[in-house]
Amino acid sequence: MTNTWNDPWYRCLPSCETQVPCGQGRHIVRWDAGQLRLPEHPDADAELVLAALGGEKAGCVVLAETWGRHTSDLSVLAVGPRGPADAVVVSWEDVEAAAQAGQRGGAVAFSRSLRRNPLRRPAGPPAAAVGHGARQRQIQQEIERIAERRNDMLSLHALGYGFAVRLAGQVAVAHADLADATPTTARPALVSAITGRLALVAEQWLGIDPDQVVVSLHDGPGWGRSELTGKGSERRLRVSLPASWLARVWACGLALTARHLVVAVDRAGWPDARVLALRAPGAEPVLLDVHARPQDGRDGPADAPHWEV
Repeated sequence: MTNTWNDPWYRCLPSCETQVPCGQGRHIVRWDAGQLRLPEHPDADAELVLAALGGEKAGCVVLAETWGRHTSDLSVLAVGPRGPADAVVVSWEDVEAAAQAGQRGGAVAFSRSLRRNPLRRPAGPPAAAVGHGARQRQIQQEIERIAERRNDMLSLHALGYGFAVRLAGQVAVAHADLADATPTTARPALVSAITGRLALVAEQWLGIDPDQVVVSLHDGPGWGRSELTGKGSERRLRVSLPASWLARVWACGLALTARHLVVAVDRAGWPDARVLALRAPGAEPVLLDVHARPQDGRDGPADAPHWEV
């Protein structure tokens, strides 16, 4: 097997695009070669400068900033789809309604907080009033932070399934090399993310209950290991995979190909690639030459690739 771990993780993914609200109309936003691109805003940096000087910030540019805030956000793996059948459907109307509700709700929550703790002239030392005002500002900032995060997640999901898995891949790669260095933070989140996605794949692969799938992170050379143990309710599929599997395999739609569990990519490319795959747990992996064709929308999202031998 040729080691291609240093190749870009997205080599097995085509570009994808959608239209998003911008100004009085809609503009195209495109993902290509690991980057979110704004073809109708060729000088987005200049637009940001103008916005900082008091101009209005374009919707596409706001969305690109939102994407950039979450390219290493592990919570993206927790709230994102686990597979084509698990796609999260959010419309831009939902995003706008949530933003408006958040503005009203934030103002109401803050005013209620003020009524519970009115800013009257303090009877004690002036420092008490200063501390009270700081607490109110802290409450308001927390309300705004929660609302911004919720609106960010809704906007990112409104882009569609194709963008969601590509963002998940980017997050996984951002943490893959750091997983061993941050055992108390990244590793549990990555194990949970792989487990949730692999469990759905294993159910199709073996007919095993998703709760019987046990995942650990593989460190070092090679792809990892797998085994099937026990019987009945004690049966367990135990799989060890590197964190990069989320990006190089799962995000590229390769996880289950021709009734094989794909564990690594030997030669990346679109629409032709070579993968390392397992016919059964514990078996020696084999090389498969695979070819991709886009979905037609009947068996899953149109921007989810379907691979065949």
